[in-house]
Amino acid sequence: MTKQETEQKIKSISDKIVAEYKPEKIILFGSFAWGNPTKDSDIDLLVVKKSNKSTLEMMRDIYEIIFDKGEAVDVVAYTPEQLEKRKKIGDPFVLNIINNGKILYAGS
Repeated sequence: MTKQETEQKIKSISDKIVAEYKPEKIILFGSFAWGNPTKDSDIDLLVVKKSNKSTLEMMRDIYEIIFDKGEAVDVVAYTPEQLEKRKKIGDPFVLNIINNGKILYAGS
């Protein structure tokens, strides 16, 4: 897959999540965001949305939306409050995504 085809796939997945899940933010992280994907790389997304659901329930909802896309996608989902808490405690995983990830969508 060419870089342009890959970028289009990522945009298509992001657009579908925005249309059907209505998140506040989507951030691409991992090898595609860092610019060093391999043929075995999956698409890593952090999705932020206000919700009363658990993280696992949020992730399940997103996977159900993108299931038909046929791509290897790994989703991490947080509410804005959960994300802020992780930033405050210095979670290196979250800080790396925030500092180095590529914002695909940021709601108005």
